[in-house]
Amino acid sequence: MGLLKTAILGAAVYAGFKYVTKKDPITGKSIVDDIKDQAPEWIEKAKGYKNDFAQRAEYAKDDLGI
Repeated sequence: MGLLKTAILGAAVYAGFKYVTKKDPITGKSIVDDIKDQAPEWIEKAKGYKNDFAQRAEYAKDDLGI
């Protein structure tokens, strides 16, 4: 039973990997390529959220007298 389960899981991982790395016939880019292109934008957004959270935490500390 364990061997069958491992084989099915391995096949699912392989199929998922092939799916995200398959090139689109129209654009010639894969899902991984799209994620790589958008990563810097997401990093900048995350930095903005981090700074916003830090600022709000400071205000909360001041309000609570901590």
